[in-house]
Amino acid sequence: MSDSVPLRLPSVDRALATDAMRALAAQYGHSALADALRGEFDALRPQALAGTLGAAAIEDSALHAACEQRLQARFAPRLRSVFNLTGTVLHTNLGRALLPDEAVQSVMRALTAPANLEFDLASGGRGDRDGLVEDLLCELTGAQAATVVNNNAAAVLLMLNTLGQGREVIVSRGELVEIGGAFRIPDIMARAGARLVEVGTTNRTHTKDYAQAIGEHTALLMKVHTSNYAVSGFTKSVSESEVAAIAHARSLPLAVDLGSGTLVDMAQWGLPREPTVRDIVNAGADVVSFSGDKLLGGPQAGLIVGRKELIATIKKNPLKRALRVGKLTLAALEPVLRLYLQPEHLAARLTTLRLFTRPQAAMRQQAQALLAPLQTAVGDAYTVEVAGMSSQIGSGALPVDVLPSAGLRLRPAGARQSGRQLARLEEALRGLPRPVIGRVAEQALWLDLRCLEAAEQVVFEAQLPALQRALQARPA
Repeated sequence: MSDSVPLRLPSVDRALATDAMRALAAQYGHSALADALRGEFDALRPQALAGTLGAAAIEDSALHAACEQRLQARFAPRLRSVFNLTGTVLHTNLGRALLPDEAVQSVMRALTAPANLEFDLASGGRGDRDGLVEDLLCELTGAQAATVVNNNAAAVLLMLNTLGQGREVIVSRGELVEIGGAFRIPDIMARAGARLVEVGTTNRTHTKDYAQAIGEHTALLMKVHTSNYAVSGFTKSVSESEVAAIAHARSLPLAVDLGSGTLVDMAQWGLPREPTVRDIVNAGADVVSFSGDKLLGGPQAGLIVGRKELIATIKKNPLKRALRVGKLTLAALEPVLRLYLQPEHLAARLTTLRLFTRPQAAMRQQAQALLAPLQTAVGDAYTVEVAGMSSQIGSGALPVDVLPSAGLRLRPAGARQSGRQLARLEEALRGLPRPVIGRVAEQALWLDLRCLEAAEQVVFEAQLPALQRALQARPA
């Protein structure tokens, strides 16, 4: 029989009294450190009660290391910067559009100083926060008035609730879209209190379908731009100008949900053409809603432009206050809109457009420069090669159009357990100080370099030794 006495946990006060623990308290605060220590003691207590607690676990250095690890995990930011190497520029799960420097600086000013969010500097009285961007939106779209809410889904909800509550809204069956997060036009219409009237068929809708559906309970006609899918083959749709003519002949408004609205013709940069907001306004739409963080390249926001009296009515809806944006959104949106006033510089200064228009040759050259360092990092377990790729705009915009791109393709060197090998590589990349997000397809990991600009490449390459260590620590 052993005469050894089971080890007991030290007191919290004694464990906190070391110099190393005092340094942690100075960094994280005494309360947080004490909570971390108690958490470690809770984890060790079953071993102490069972008589299996080892002396090494309660040494000062061990308790310090355990508490430091717990504190680092507790205070680590949950929202982290990542490398988007998926090939999808406007990746919804990775935050969509990246803001240009002008917008970043504007947000910083709004964060650190009071601002005239709802204060009229000319009169000294209360102002309208929409007024900070309304003139810009009107100039860029040709609309009479504008308002801003927190995203385009909110814009559609507010528009329908204001103009169609308790009445009928006519929409083509082929435009009853569903976007990410199970946002469906019929569902949002029901929540807005409007009654949906479907016209036409999935693939073909005619002008007579709209005209015949109008009745005494009709509030408005609506067009929804199908930006997140395409119907091809035996199809027929009715243009905004034609639907506007039908609506106006019966003194009804036409509302258009343009979705990922753009303010400029992207074809001038060799990109697929999308109808601009100005196109839709000129076609006769009375109210148009679109996103701020998609093709426009700004912060998350829902923008509504249109006829002055309709926008005024929308702004009086009590929901508008619930859906309004704060100063940070407006601080980011205003400088982005101002960039559009200088079209000659837009492709260089608007981050989203700059990423869309990166030449494939530049990305291929970048891939060549990274080939050897990345091969060294992943070792003999993988083969790395430069490959042509196809990027996409993303967030439901131009779903069938691709952008010629280039990057690095990584394949497991052996045929056995290739799926597990790829999962291991993905996990190691996600575990880097700045996680790297690629995509797996065709039994390979693809790292599309479209969104890796020169300054970011330096940071990416500096992490490769950490990737090498991570893979060596977790052998296959």
